Amino acid sequence: MNVAIALTAISLGAVVANHVEVKKLAKNEEGKVSGAYVKDTLTGEEWLIRAKGVINATGAFTDSIRSMDDPRNENIVAPSSGVHVTLPNYYSPRKMGMIDPSTSDGRVIFFLPWEGNTIAGTTDSPTELTYNPMPKEEEIQWILDEIKRYLSPDIKVRRGDVLAAWSGIRPLVRDPYAKNTSELVRSHMIYVSNSNLITIAGGKWTTYRAMAKETVDKAIEILGLKPQNECLTEKARLIGSHGYSKTMFIKLIQQFGLETETAQHLVNSYGDRAWAVAALSKPTGKRWPVFGQRISPFYPYIEAEVRYAVRREYACTLVDVIARRTRLSFLNAQATLESLPRIIEIMSEELEWSSERQTQEFDKAVEFLFTMGLPKPKEKLTINKVRIESSKRSENGVLYSRSQFQPEELASFQKVFSDLDISGDGRIMTSDLEKALVLVEYSIPKNTLNSIISEAKFDREDSIEFEEFLEFMSDVKEAQLKHAFPEIVDYQIGKHEQKRIPIERSSGGV
Repeated sequence: MNVAIALTAISLGAVVANHVEVKKLAKNEEGKVSGAYVKDTLTGEEWLIRAKGVINATGAFTDSIRSMDDPRNENIVAPSSGVHVTLPNYYSPRKMGMIDPSTSDGRVIFFLPWEGNTIAGTTDSPTELTYNPMPKEEEIQWILDEIKRYLSPDIKVRRGDVLAAWSGIRPLVRDPYAKNTSELVRSHMIYVSNSNLITIAGGKWTTYRAMAKETVDKAIEILGLKPQNECLTEKARLIGSHGYSKTMFIKLIQQFGLETETAQHLVNSYGDRAWAVAALSKPTGKRWPVFGQRISPFYPYIEAEVRYAVRREYACTLVDVIARRTRLSFLNAQATLESLPRIIEIMSEELEWSSERQTQEFDKAVEFLFTMGLPKPKEKLTINKVRIESSKRSENGVLYSRSQFQPEELASFQKVFSDLDISGDGRIMTSDLEKALVLVEYSIPKNTLNSIISEAKFDREDSIEFEEFLEFMSDVKEAQLKHAFPEIVDYQIGKHEQKRIPIERSSGGV
């Protein structure tokens, strides 16, 4: 969304530069802010940008700019850490989420189906300001412990189920004009310094247009600007929305031979720009899909998105692509690591990276993935090591990422399947499925079991293969949660009176 907003601004005449850092504010003879000295963090180049005024909209880093304006300024931002974890999709039904403002210690917790997985959070703790905040293990464990309270007792919540974990910083603000400056502002705040530095801080994603309008209106007032028209934000549509329709993905499938999941992902992420992304796809060399080679076999992101990110979305680094153009690193740190060699190859073709630059980008990406929950290895990772390991995983058919099962579970399924495969032909009788559930200690209502068997059309077959058995077990595990979730929600609603969630804890919305 952030990229879409920036691209929309560019299409309306704005000039945008990423990877540029403000080093110092420029001031005129009257002591008013008149620009900024900036640095390109990729090349080291520095220059001066002159302006009639400067707006400080830097979120958690607001005070670093305010101190450039006046070192005596007291901090107005109280950074708060919010940790989230990504879990396999069986932790929530596909189209249902839940939020509870009354956890064991009063913090908010939620489950949401997201990009084929489940996202859960969040913590709320004071934190130090850093560019790459690390999720603390105790915060991850707190989320997992809270999750247990909402799930059926027979569902084990395991640390190994965490596919990614990250910490974000909320820029909660104090009003310097208020009598009690220790109290946090519940929404956003606009502050104008004596030098006319305009600061907008706090707020939410959901109110960004209102925040922008109020800030620009303040700039017009303070700086004596003469706009050519009234604010247009209410009618300004984000880039990608003009030709969007819910059925666009069908045309993409028909024209490019994309997988359904990939086509739906492109439409949901890019809107009508999905056509431009798909047009950059190269043939897969397979009968199906014809176009749309995946970056990772477990997620619908395709190689064409990397090229599009570089050519049209200003992606300059490997981390830009895995975290700020796609959401792969937020979904699965291990799957992202294994995708790095191919992404580097594509970006090197587009940006003509040297082998030295490729290594630098890889090392920075790995360091970033450590902040996203990737376990640190005993030996230093290299592009070749990761490429070889990825190849081995692919050859051995290792299941992970969106898979609902841990290795020990798969081993258990293989043993049960083998025990029930009396004839030794790699198949078991469909009449033995109920017995299989007992052996692996899974339990669902009889009518649900019959429904799963019927939907999979196993009732028309005498026997099934192991791959079909895995699909069956996957449906069973998801059914366990579907069966439990509505009851849990009803219980929670009945247990607590409806409470208003304070804005600083709401994770969005006003």
